[in-house]
Amino acid sequence: MKNVFLTGCLFLSQIGFAQFNYPKTPEKPATDDYFGTKITDNYQWLEDLKNPEVKTWFKAQSDYSHIIIDKIPNRDALYNRMKQVQEMGGDSYGYATQRGNLYFYVKTKKNEKLSKLYAKDVSTGKEILIFDPETYKKDAQITNFTVDTKGNQIALLFSKSGSEICELRILDLKTKKFLDDVLAPIWSEFNFEFTPDGRYITYTKMSTGDPNSNMLLKEMKAMIHQIGTNQDKDIVLGAREEYPELSILTEQFPEVSFSDDYKSIILRIGSTKSESPVFYAPFSSIKDKKIKWKQIVKPSDDIVQTFISGDQLFFLSHKNAPNYKIGLTSLSNPDFDNAKVIVPESSSVITSIHSSKNYLVYSLSNGIIQDKYLIDLKTLTRKKAPLPSGINYSAALNARENDNLQCYNSNWLTPATFYDYSPENDKAIKSKYFNGDSNYPDYYASYEVKEVEVKSHDGTMVPLSIIYPKNIKMDGSTPAYITGYGGYGISSTPRFSNRLSVLLEQGTVVAVAHVRGGGEKGENWHKDGMKAKKPNTWKDFIACSEYLVNQKYTSPSKLIGNGGSMGGVLIGRAITERPDLFAVAIAEVGMTNVLRSQNSANGANQIPEVGSLKDPEDTKHLIEMDAQSKVKKGIKYPAVIVSTGMNDSRITPWEPAKFAAVLQNSTSSGKPVLLYANYENGHFTSDLEVVFKEYADIFAFALWQVGHPKFQPAKK
Repeated sequence: MKNVFLTGCLFLSQIGFAQFNYPKTPEKPATDDYFGTKITDNYQWLEDLKNPEVKTWFKAQSDYSHIIIDKIPNRDALYNRMKQVQEMGGDSYGYATQRGNLYFYVKTKKNEKLSKLYAKDVSTGKEILIFDPETYKKDAQITNFTVDTKGNQIALLFSKSGSEICELRILDLKTKKFLDDVLAPIWSEFNFEFTPDGRYITYTKMSTGDPNSNMLLKEMKAMIHQIGTNQDKDIVLGAREEYPELSILTEQFPEVSFSDDYKSIILRIGSTKSESPVFYAPFSSIKDKKIKWKQIVKPSDDIVQTFISGDQLFFLSHKNAPNYKIGLTSLSNPDFDNAKVIVPESSSVITSIHSSKNYLVYSLSNGIIQDKYLIDLKTLTRKKAPLPSGINYSAALNARENDNLQCYNSNWLTPATFYDYSPENDKAIKSKYFNGDSNYPDYYASYEVKEVEVKSHDGTMVPLSIIYPKNIKMDGSTPAYITGYGGYGISSTPRFSNRLSVLLEQGTVVAVAHVRGGGEKGENWHKDGMKAKKPNTWKDFIACSEYLVNQKYTSPSKLIGNGGSMGGVLIGRAITERPDLFAVAIAEVGMTNVLRSQNSANGANQIPEVGSLKDPEDTKHLIEMDAQSKVKKGIKYPAVIVSTGMNDSRITPWEPAKFAAVLQNSTSSGKPVLLYANYENGHFTSDLEVVFKEYADIFAFALWQVGHPKFQPAKK
């Protein structure tokens, strides 16, 4: 049995008791004044992650949680079933990159936990293992890769144990050996790209790789590296200090890419705000001591994506078109107000654009169905790709050389399937290269899917997806799991989940609330869940939860609420506003303390979405969305499991930890509140062993608390 730090209390001999003896969390009051509103926070001392007392507290909480969870029966059965479902799906693939007859891709074999890099010769069908991350470093994971134009080199981005602070290595594909170049630190999501001659690579460099530094996600620089030289000789292409005329903010991140025809260099100044400034320069200036960037997009243009072909500048914008439009203007002299509208706004939402050699590909969605359309770059005519109904994604195999698309179709109960599509023959064919040899059961034989709309607190109709057993008794006796997000305009589109399929098999209803703050109904839907309107996010979630109860799918004693990351605002405020509505709350790596999260490295990045503590009006709304300060002593809160990845740099571990601490010291329900601190994880991980273990623990906890008979500990 693991040791646990209890500090003056006896360990619980059986977990059927009403009282849980958590590791003690002292209250050390600290008061902040928010423009006249004073809020006392008893747990700010937990924000010092370098403090030995804090480290000991985290370990004690983690050990205590595992002692409790380890007593729940059938937890291992959930874990084993997740692995079985993974194996039923066969090998799983990522999107491929084509160079000549070779396709490069990552694949996770059905009985393995990590993705490896492979190549396949499509002329022979022969597959070659290019790189296994387990041979590189302990706990290394392949986060991303790119191949040079000739297929001679591949750049691999590696993370460790779920951390998103990565390093980049360059593999010589002829020798299968790494070059000496090591580029670091690089954030997991940033673009990196070879020049066409393969002699240079662009990337975005972080100012520090220290996960505990407040500068972690600040003062980043777009760089170009000459392969074979030391990183300290790299040239800055875009940064706040070296390019003050670009007005880059400390927290913004500059990214460089190239147009498909290699005639232009593109500099995008990114943030959580999709409407980013974009600059360009002729490709010939890439080796200049200082590039003369020309701005082509301003944030006020409301443009979220661009594509350049020669002097053509295609753009996706929501300006005067909340469901988005696609327009065309001149790169050398852009005029967005008088641009040609290629695809006008409609009742469906245009969600994204990407290119192939001769086409611009866009997605058109109603939130539940997403179709693919192609625009001929020469004639500007449009056609729909003949893909199956559902959510369809796509990527070009080699956008610079051909029009071959790899498409991906998913639904709530249909495991995702890859399709090959070529506009030349206009046929979508189930891929013979990228679908695992699956033997999933027929989920439609056992489950139903219902798409409804629920009236929220202000009369707005909110989409709700419900997946439920066909043999359900509509008497409120069935456990139900409802999740939501509501941030950054991200839509919760239908997708099959191995993990949630295992939860369905326990006889549980699974529901997804498409709350405001997401993008299901366009940019207005996003804006109606931001800043002053953020309460709509959790009030929509509450309304959808009430619908499940009122329609007898479940009852409050059987209802499990879930929210993760920005969804921490949703679940945190849902249970502080309506603690009576939920039996269990699962807060995954959640933003539950927005008043303090802006002190973290990633805090300034969130300002466009939630507001700034330097603005009195924004601060009023931040106070309202802060779940931490809404927890009151003596309230009967649901059972809560709060997860955090100890390698998480997006939501710093102290934020979820403080939420668990205040709930432990405040709730009067007698229900458990556990902090699930995972030392092998970050904000997420691609290590399926870690993923399955964590979700088996979390689901077992939730099913125990809603009274599922298979998950009740033996009484002593």
